[in-house]
Amino acid sequence: MATDGEIAGKDSIEAQDFIEVVPGALDAASCAAIVERMRASDQLQPGRIGGGVFPELKRSRDLSLSGRSDWADVDQALNVAVYGGVLAYLRRYPQALIAPLMLQQPDGAGGLRRLGAEDLARMDDEALGDLVRTCLRPGATNLQWYRDGEGGYPYWHCELYPRDAQSETLHRHLLWTIYLNDGFDAGETEFLFQRRKIAPRTGDLLIAPTAFTHTHRGNRPKGADKFIATSWILFQRAEQLYGGA
Repeated sequence: MATDGEIAGKDSIEAQDFIEVVPGALDAASCAAIVERMRASDQLQPGRIGGGVFPELKRSRDLSLSGRSDWADVDQALNVAVYGGVLAYLRRYPQALIAPLMLQQPDGAGGLRRLGAEDLARMDDEALGDLVRTCLRPGATNLQWYRDGEGGYPYWHCELYPRDAQSETLHRHLLWTIYLNDGFDAGETEFLFQRRKIAPRTGDLLIAPTAFTHTHRGNRPKGADKFIATSWILFQRAEQLYGGA
């Protein structure tokens, strides 16, 4: 049975929903330029979900930036914007790295010392960035265009599932979305269990966990089309993290 002190300690931890929004992570001019290029592109394809193209579940026009040299500048700008948001997210929730990986670093005496939350809090951006790049990696960026009144992703879903043979989808740790425009009604990213709707604002960055606890959907925009960039932050694969161990 827990003592009064243990119970009080648990009660003192503030409840969190682990959904974070970084206002203006990408400047409005860059967002507008991406939207313009999407409108002019003939490369967009019907939006896919894990099992294929199901417009009754997700209706959009998408463009994956993976391997596209002509979109490399956009991919880089988006990932730079996301990188700063991820550092801030991990400072707020250091357990996102510590809990799954039980991180250790040299202690200066020939041994290893296990890292705690306070260690991440003390790290400067360079040191934390090195740790992040060691443990995590960016996913393929996907641009998505949802048309007024018909586009959307109204199916309640999460981002973590065992569909692909390489298990890449099981390595997804955090999801992110940058809203490339606003000026329409509805079109929120809605989280089921947290009962929270994130209204799109140009340049804002949304970060949240990928598992079923953060089941979500993309509501249909009304009054104008909606444009977003989205992807995931993945764990490095085991062979990268642990070698032959």
